[in-house]
Amino acid sequence: MQDWYAFKDPRQFYYGAYVQHRARLQDSAESNYAFFEKRGLAANISAEVKRKIITCFLPFRYVEQTANLHMMSGSAYGYGTVITQACIFAAMDRLGMAQYISRIGLLLDGNTGESLQQAKDVWMHDPAWQPLRRFLEDSFVVMDPVELFVLQNVVLDGLLYPLVYETIIDDVLSAKGGTSVAMLTQFMTDWFAETKKWADATVKTAAAESDENKAILTKWITEWRDRAAAALLPVARIALGDRTDELVGEVVQQFNARMAKAGVAL
Repeated sequence: MQDWYAFKDPRQFYYGAYVQHRARLQDSAESNYAFFEKRGLAANISAEVKRKIITCFLPFRYVEQTANLHMMSGSAYGYGTVITQACIFAAMDRLGMAQYISRIGLLLDGNTGESLQQAKDVWMHDPAWQPLRRFLEDSFVVMDPVELFVLQNVVLDGLLYPLVYETIIDDVLSAKGGTSVAMLTQFMTDWFAETKKWADATVKTAAAESDENKAILTKWITEWRDRAAAALLPVARIALGDRTDELVGEVVQQFNARMAKAGVAL
């Protein structure tokens, strides 16, 4: 980059604006959690849906914790306040979302922690989750802050959020009586709709800088996209069954179209 301050955050977040915006989202989330607990909605969720939540959703709290570390790294080693400030905001968001996912588990088991222990066992030992664990462990040693931004904010989030929150939770689990779970994940849904604007704007600015930038971005996004899709596939299969390949393929196509709009044709 000739000028690292060419990057702009379309959300226009500085500390005050960020805190006020997050306070509104948090107030809404806390209201949803309180409503869920007060009305005893966990009792209305079938054992099958609870099992799906434990085995194919709760382990994503570890993914959010990893994202927290990635964004802290971006803040520490990135260049230019417009990038590093947004990264530390994102780091705090990811920590909060890891905690929200944990709270969902506690709501399901009456605060015993049993569901979180089961989710940890799944994360550590279920073969379906090991490709994603490997993906994250490999990402820990990526030192380039821009590549780290690409693999986390652009690629992994770009595939994971539409697949998990829009497809598995909003469609599949809701159709099986888990509608209230979608209410508990509203923060994440709203967060992604907002944050992907920042990711897209960053990619667009970097790609427009030079042909060399566009080439390296294309390489990084393609490589990490293929790895992320392959890692998410067995996890998605737990919830989606025979429709997994079709639905994951649609998510990848939507991601490719999104990147094309940002100036990176995959």
